[in-house]
Amino acid sequence: MDEHRTASAPASPAARPEPSERGSGIRLGRIAGVPIYLAPSWLLLAALITITYGQYLSSRSEALTLTTGLAVGFGFVVCLLISVLLHELGHAVTSRHSGIGVRGITLEMLGGYTEMDKEAPRPGVELYVSLAGPAVSLVIGLLAAGAAAILPRGGLAETFAFQLALSNIVVAVFNALPGLPLDGGRALQALVWKMTGDANTGRIVAGWVGRLLALATAGVAILLLWSPLVHGYFGILFTLLVALTMWVGAGQAIRHAKAVGQLPPFSARELARPVVAVTAHTPLSEADRIASLGGDERRPVVAVVDGGGSLVGFLHGASARAVPAERRPWVPVGDVTRRIDKDHVLTGDLRGAELLQAIRDDPGGDYLVVTGEDVHGVLRGAELVSLVAPSRRPRTQTARRNST
Repeated sequence: MDEHRTASAPASPAARPEPSERGSGIRLGRIAGVPIYLAPSWLLLAALITITYGQYLSSRSEALTLTTGLAVGFGFVVCLLISVLLHELGHAVTSRHSGIGVRGITLEMLGGYTEMDKEAPRPGVELYVSLAGPAVSLVIGLLAAGAAAILPRGGLAETFAFQLALSNIVVAVFNALPGLPLDGGRALQALVWKMTGDANTGRIVAGWVGRLLALATAGVAILLLWSPLVHGYFGILFTLLVALTMWVGAGQAIRHAKAVGQLPPFSARELARPVVAVTAHTPLSEADRIASLGGDERRPVVAVVDGGGSLVGFLHGASARAVPAERRPWVPVGDVTRRIDKDHVLTGDLRGAELLQAIRDDPGGDYLVVTGEDVHGVLRGAELVSLVAPSRRPRTQTARRNST
């Protein structure tokens, strides 16, 4: 760490990067150390499927009351939820096996996604992780189909097993289609990456194929309007919603690929601004003077150290600028210092897509860049964003998404 005099100081424990847990929705717990979340949107879909499936069952059997049909419908929804969870666990397990950390699994209205710490390092890993989810769904579907084959025909159990088999096989086949944001799109991305040597080219190709698949899905929904086999509009609306989700996901993938392509070929360590260290009692005006010695182009960021020389935080730019000039000689740096938290610490070798991924939750924030105990400086997210798209805030996500 550079100071206004050349010196080095160890990073405090708070400055070391640790895996952080992110997720949204209702926390269900952990499986094999992976946090599981349930998005509120799933509750809406669960209610719709319970009612629709319950009415379907009660209409097929006079002995089955609507209340019993709804109960069975809810049981079917729970089985679907478990199936999607197992699908996502397939991605999570293979990711960990490949050395990629998993931050959490979120189950939502149209399926779920597994959030990972970083992108796959090689095309083979991308292919392996991508196909794991559909493979799990296919196995579940085949097991349920086997159960349906041996159960008494026409009974409630046989109907339930058949529907579970059909839904899982449809999920497996649909997710294997070669377009983002589906798992098959990830597989196509891996294959193009292998052929071209460029992961971004693979993402763009898979994204455009995903858009074509979204249009085809919407076309199917429109054709269903004139089908004599379709009664009611729930299935049609659901298909249109899937198509819309695919279109949006494919567009995000294409924009993400273009953003990554605009990134400079530098690591976080090379993009970080140097720091100058002062104590918390140093007047803000003195800190300004010290920082100005570094020049305007690569003006250092003021860091605050404790009595032992360990880094505890750095000057928060917005707060410091809000202090009037006449008060700056009397305001200590400690009053406008942002303490370091683990979500604002980056490892020095991050670059490209992984660097964008690391700052996605706070693109405008400041990040301490370290390698082990060595502090390289501070990377300003706003400066990185301006290199990618001066007028846009990047939205990136490393996730395996499956639609039911």
